[in-house]
Amino acid sequence: MFSRRFIVAGIVLAAALALLPFSFHAERSLETATRVEGSQAETVRDELMDRFRSPFVDQVVLIVEGLPPATSDEGAQALGTIVAAVKDQTGVSGVVSYLDLRDPVFLGRGGGTYILIGLASADVPVESLVPGLHQLATSLAGQLKGRYPAVKLELTGEIPLNFDIRKASADDVQRGESLVIPATLALLLVAFGSLIAALIPLAVGQLAIATTLAITGFLAHRWHLSILVQNLATMLGLGLGIDYGLLMVSRFREAISTGLSASEASVIAARQAGRTLLISASTVGIGFLALLTVPISEIRSIGIAGFLVAGLSVLLTNTIVPAVLALLGPRIDLGRLPFAPKLDAHRAERTGVRWRRWGKVIVAHPWLALVLAGAPLLLLALQARHLDTSVPRGDWLPQTAESVQGLHALERMDRGGIVESLRIIVELPKDSIAQTDEGWSAVDGLTKRLASDPRSDRVISITTIAESNRSALPELSRETRRTLLSSDGRAALIQVLPKGSVSLRDQVDWVRELRKTGAPALTGVPGATLLVGGIPALNADYETIVRDRFPFVMSLVVGGTFLALVCGFRSIVVAIKAIALNLFSVAASFGALVLVFQDGHGSRFFGVPGGTGSIFPLVPIVTFAIVFGLSMDYEVFLVARVLEARRSGLSELEAIPEGMARTAGLITSAAAIMIVVFAAFTFGGFLVVKMIGFTLAVAVLIDATVVRIIIGPALLRLAGDWNWWPGGLGRSKGLIQS
Repeated sequence: MFSRRFIVAGIVLAAALALLPFSFHAERSLETATRVEGSQAETVRDELMDRFRSPFVDQVVLIVEGLPPATSDEGAQALGTIVAAVKDQTGVSGVVSYLDLRDPVFLGRGGGTYILIGLASADVPVESLVPGLHQLATSLAGQLKGRYPAVKLELTGEIPLNFDIRKASADDVQRGESLVIPATLALLLVAFGSLIAALIPLAVGQLAIATTLAITGFLAHRWHLSILVQNLATMLGLGLGIDYGLLMVSRFREAISTGLSASEASVIAARQAGRTLLISASTVGIGFLALLTVPISEIRSIGIAGFLVAGLSVLLTNTIVPAVLALLGPRIDLGRLPFAPKLDAHRAERTGVRWRRWGKVIVAHPWLALVLAGAPLLLLALQARHLDTSVPRGDWLPQTAESVQGLHALERMDRGGIVESLRIIVELPKDSIAQTDEGWSAVDGLTKRLASDPRSDRVISITTIAESNRSALPELSRETRRTLLSSDGRAALIQVLPKGSVSLRDQVDWVRELRKTGAPALTGVPGATLLVGGIPALNADYETIVRDRFPFVMSLVVGGTFLALVCGFRSIVVAIKAIALNLFSVAASFGALVLVFQDGHGSRFFGVPGGTGSIFPLVPIVTFAIVFGLSMDYEVFLVARVLEARRSGLSELEAIPEGMARTAGLITSAAAIMIVVFAAFTFGGFLVVKMIGFTLAVAVLIDATVVRIIIGPALLRLAGDWNWWPGGLGRSKGLIQS
C-alpha cells in the first residue's frame, strides 16, 4: 500500500515536471480579444469576413502627426511615402487614407491625419502582426525626422490595445508573484516555524500554476482562451495550492508530534486531510464548471483555468506531498527558526486553548454573537443592491502603452470615434442595393437618418463615398466596394463614428436602441434586417449575456455545492447553513466592491480616484463562482472537526469549541495567505484584475473572521443535534476529517 503511494506520487511528479517547460510559452497562445459566441457583434464580424470579404475586418489605426497638412502637396507626398511602406508590410490586407478618398473624416483637428490598416493572417493571430507594425512606424518616423523633426507615428485601435493589455497582464502577473511569494513564505514561516515545512505548500502552489498554464496553452490551440488565464491561474494557484499544502503539512505535523512514525503520520494526513481537501476542491470546481455555460471567451477561460488549478492543487497535495512528508519524517522541522519551539503533543494541545475559550463564549451567547457580528455585515451586504454592471467610466486602460497614447491623440484630433465605431449591416429582402434605385435609396435614407442623430460625428457608407450618386458606383475602387457592399449587392455596411462626448455607456444604449427600433422602421422597407457590431455592440452583447446567465450560474453553483456537501457530511442542515453563510459572504464582498470601486470611497488607494461609477460585467459572475467555492473551504475545515468531535462522544456544547481549537489557527493562517495573494493583484495596472483581487480578498477576510469564527459556530450551537440530520453522526469508514 505504502509503495503504491510512492509509485502514484512519482507518476504525478514526472507528469508535472514534463509539463513544466510548456508553461513558459503558454502566453503566446492566449488571446486578449473578447469573443461572445452567437452575439450580433460576432455575427457582423463573420459577415464582413465571409460575405463581404472585407480587408478591414481586423483593422488598426496609424496616427500621423507633425507633417504638413495632408491637403498640401508636400504633406500628400510625405503621407504617400508612409502609405506605400505600409502596403508592403506582411499581413496588411488593406490600406485607406486621405489620399484614397479625399474625405475630411481623415483630417483631424490640429493638422494630424490617420491611416486605416486592415490586417489578415491565416497562420498566426493578427495580434502577432502588431510588433512588426510598431517597428515599421518607428523606422518611418526615423526616416522623416530629418526633414520633419516633430513627426510622430503611433498605432492604436482594438488590436494594438489588446496587444498592450496582454503585456500589462503579463507585467501584473510578474509583479503579483514578486509581491506574493516573499509575503506568503513569511506567513508560512510564522505558521510552521520551519523553513522546510514552509517551502512545501509554496512548491505545491508554484507547481499547480505551471501545470495549469501548460495545459491551457495546449487547449488554446483548439479553443479561444483569454489572457486572463495567466492572472487567475497565478492568483488561484498560489491561494489554493498553498492553502491545501498548508492543511496537509499541518495535519502531518500534528500526527507526528504524538509519536507516530513518519509513514504512519503521512498515511493519517493523506486519509484525513485528503478527504477534506477533496470536498473543498469539489466545491471550488463546481463554481468554475458553472462558468463554462456562459458563451463568452473570457469567462469560459477563467472557468477552465480555475477548474484545472483546483483539480491539480488537490491532486498534487494528495499524492506528492504525503510521499515527501513520509521521506522527511521529523526532518520536517529542519530550518527551524530560533523563536519557534519544536512541536510536541503538549504544545499542540496548548495552541488551541485560546480558541477553545473563544468557542465557549460563542456557544454560551449565540444570539448575541449573531446580532453583533451579523448587523455590520448585513449593512455592507445591502450595498450590493446598487451594483451597476455597465461599462465603467473613465480611462482605465494602461496609460504607458503606445496604443493608449495613440487613442488619446485621436481624441485630441476629435477622431476617437474611428476606434469605437458602430458597424451596421443592413440587408434588403429583394432589392439589390447596387442595381436598383429603391435599394440604393433605402441605404441612403438610413445613412442620412443616422448622420442626423446628435450622437453621430460622421457616417460612412457606400452612398456617402459615392456622394449619394448610384451611377458613381463603378468608379469606386474594388477595395472600397468589398468593404462597404456585400458580393451579392443585397447587404451594405454603414459605419457610424460617435462624437467624442458620447461615452461608452451611451454608445451601448444607442446600440440597444437601434436593435429595438429594427430595420423596417429605420429603412421603411418591410422585411429588411439590421445587425449592429463594433466595440459598443460587443459591450452591449457582453452585458446582456452576463445578466441573463448570472441566475443560471448561481443556481448551478448553489445546487452543485449543496449536493457535494450533503454527500460529504450526510447532513442537509449543514449544507443549507453553509450555503446561506456563503451567500452572505458573497453579498458583503459585493457591497464592499460597490462602496470602494463603484462609489469611490477609498478607491484612490487602488489607483482609481473618484471611483468607476460601475463594475465590469465580468467581475460579479466570476467572483461569485470563485468566492462561493473558496469560502466553503473554511466551512468544511471547521464543520469536519466539529463532526469528528461529536463522533468521538463530545456533546454539541463541547464539540464546537473543540472544533474551533483544532481549526481556527489553521483557518487564520490559510486566510492570511489567501488575502495576501489576492490583495497583491490589486496593485497592478489591469482594472478588471484589480476588482477581482479586491473582491476575493475582502470575501476571504470576512469569511475567515466574522463568518467562520463567530456566525458559523453560533448557528451550529443554535441548531444543536439538528446540524447532523439525517445521518451525519453515523460512524463509517467514510469519516470526513481535517
